[in-house]
Amino acid sequence: MGKTEARDLSDALFARLAGLERESAAYSYVRGTIIELNMPLVRFVASRFRNRSADRDDILQVGTIGLIKAVDGYDHRRGVEFATYAIPTIAGEIKRFYRDTSWPLRVPRTLQELYLRVARTSERMEQDLGRLPTAQELAEKLGLDVDDAASALEVGRAYRAGSLDALREDREDETGSALLDRLGERDARLDLVECRESVRPLLKDLTPRERTILMLRFWGDCTQSEIAEQIGCSQMQVSRLLTATLSGIRARLTSPATDAR
Repeated sequence: MGKTEARDLSDALFARLAGLERESAAYSYVRGTIIELNMPLVRFVASRFRNRSADRDDILQVGTIGLIKAVDGYDHRRGVEFATYAIPTIAGEIKRFYRDTSWPLRVPRTLQELYLRVARTSERMEQDLGRLPTAQELAEKLGLDVDDAASALEVGRAYRAGSLDALREDREDETGSALLDRLGERDARLDLVECRESVRPLLKDLTPRERTILMLRFWGDCTQSEIAEQIGCSQMQVSRLLTATLSGIRARLTSPATDAR
């Protein structure tokens, strides 16, 4: 069916639809036929968004919702062609879908809409000024409070989240490294600070031989046999001394007297 025949049939069906009760089966059948007949409008509008990051099936589904809204809101008696009325409605539904789903962070719709107004105005003013307009200039242009304009500019940062792997070359103090490479790392030794400070005074009370055994075992990473060779005793004696020393330290750490101190 050609475009002219489809348009004429659609007009005839709308005239028929206007004379039917909404709850009737005939109304549902005619309405469904109109929607199916005008699905090419959805595909036409969706093609405008083919470069956007969204699945085509999702866009067609959203566009179909826009088409249904257009069918339900169209009044054929006003003399406006249905396509003229439906295309903006379908496009608006798709744009709303992108607006609601393309933000990496959850932002209230009022702020999203304010950001879009400020962003469009900022682009136009930049052409005239030769630089980015300030929040004060944007507020005066749009009749907003300066705080609202500044909030809209701040919200814009949530619209395009920067990648941690993206190279940065726009500042003199940076050498093209990725942000991820410049982030600090957690120092695993911080977890041991409390233990180290708790044990430090107890080590002072040990005998020189006991401190030597602990140093060789835990700081020198020596085996009991290697320790025995260095201090001149048997491996069994080292084992007993090590066990007794650690047990004594553990008992003092967990005793009420130590906690009170």
